[in-house]
Amino acid sequence: MKQPKAHILVVEDDDALRQGLLDVLVFNGYAVRGVADGGQALPAMLEGPCDLVLLDVMLPGLDGLSVCREIRRRKPNQAVVMITAKGAEDDIVAGFKAGADDYVPKPFSLRELMVRVEAVLRRAGKNADGQPITLGDIRFDGRQLVAECRGRTVEITRREMDIVVYLHRHSGRIVSRKELLTEVWQYADAGIETRTVDIHMLKLRKKIAALTENAVFITTVRGEGYRLEPAP
Repeated sequence: MKQPKAHILVVEDDDALRQGLLDVLVFNGYAVRGVADGGQALPAMLEGPCDLVLLDVMLPGLDGLSVCREIRRRKPNQAVVMITAKGAEDDIVAGFKAGADDYVPKPFSLRELMVRVEAVLRRAGKNADGQPITLGDIRFDGRQLVAECRGRTVEITRREMDIVVYLHRHSGRIVSRKELLTEVWQYADAGIETRTVDIHMLKLRKKIAALTENAVFITTVRGEGYRLEPAP
């Protein structure tokens, strides 16, 4: 019997959408389970193998953002993709702050869904060794997921650490958004329209600025991408 590519938990209260997602994922070779209530999500994730949680924001019992934060507390490396309402940028930003790896805006195409699911699964556990990166006076700790500078500390996400690692590895040249989507997000199709790079970069630069009193090492090159500048 062929082994499933991965185990996915779908947390969605709309019965038709949940069943449709389960059917599509099974068709694409995944082992799936589904729950309709936010309060059931964490027990369901913990009781069996789970490589990815596909998590709606609006849920009865416990909302998706609260579920995501609790997942991060219990299983920091658990892959999570949030499902958000179309155009709800506040939901998207809140989802990333809660610890989501990516988001899928409603309504979504099946192709887009599978690209994002496969990308997150491919990168799950990437940079798990958490080798520290030093930029000027800032030390980025991939094990503890914190950035430290002169006694000040801020928490960073796994994705933010991945961005720092990749830009540091390719410092001195411009790194395009498509390259980041391919190499950091592991998207097989980097042509999909998404603001995820811009949102993550904005958050990361705000954290760096807070630590360094507004010195920012990541420069936006208009129409090209990003470049890591030498730290003073």
